[in-house]
Amino acid sequence: MPWFRRSKEKISPDSQKKDLPDGLWEKCPGCGEIIYTRQLEADLWTCLKCEHHFRIGSEEYIRILLDERSFKELHKKMRSADPLKFVDTKKYSDRISETRKKLGLNDAVIIGTGKINGTSVAFGCMDFKFIGGSMGSVVGEKIARIIDTAYDNKIPLIIISQSGGARMMEGAFSLMQLAKTSTRLARLAEAAVPYISVLTDPTTGGITASYAMLGDINVAEPKALIGFAGPRVIKQTIGKDLPKGFQRSEFLLEKGFIDVIVPRKELKDRLYKLIDLMT
Repeated sequence: MPWFRRSKEKISPDSQKKDLPDGLWEKCPGCGEIIYTRQLEADLWTCLKCEHHFRIGSEEYIRILLDERSFKELHKKMRSADPLKFVDTKKYSDRISETRKKLGLNDAVIIGTGKINGTSVAFGCMDFKFIGGSMGSVVGEKIARIIDTAYDNKIPLIIISQSGGARMMEGAFSLMQLAKTSTRLARLAEAAVPYISVLTDPTTGGITASYAMLGDINVAEPKALIGFAGPRVIKQTIGKDLPKGFQRSEFLLEKGFIDVIVPRKELKDRLYKLIDLMT
């Protein structure tokens, strides 16, 4: 019957349902809750329902932890070379160039000085988005330099770790950064300058085997993956099921590998109290 038919002439593109803009909503990996992005950002990228801590980058951590407009970046222009002329699915030099253009970062760590509630600190923050936060020559050198800045100025050092480990594209050059950063921290400890290491999800590989676990106080975000080799590799190696929560912050706290777990919303105030206590 004609009265059940819709006239095609009356249908216009403007009357059709429009898709939601990209990035308007985020799905929580922890509980599956759909969260309005602006609400998530206002809550420092933590889920209100299950307290899952989303992975965030260096820009967000600087905004969350340091006093407004207090951060002054150092050694910004340092860039990785390609000493081995490494090629896998693409040239390492091309991968670096593409990642720089995409993210607006020169490498996987940003360093500088800033203030936490008015107290000056030397600050370094890794970024997992840059080739998995892997540590190559530039990352190791920048970490070493921010340690030197803390040493020279006798101000507390804070490093936020977030990494998959050493950068295999640089081979032994990457592994040498473990010793370089560790010896710098030993000198810092001799000078009694406080170093607080903050471990976020994930902190693994050569980062865990060097400066990430050498803090005077090791702080972790809730449920962060922290370890050297990944759980799957360990399970395949030993041929046994791993304990529940293995390599998560809560498991490491129980075993004495970290000192305290601090939710992101409390992190700035807790860091300030620790600095005040240690100085």
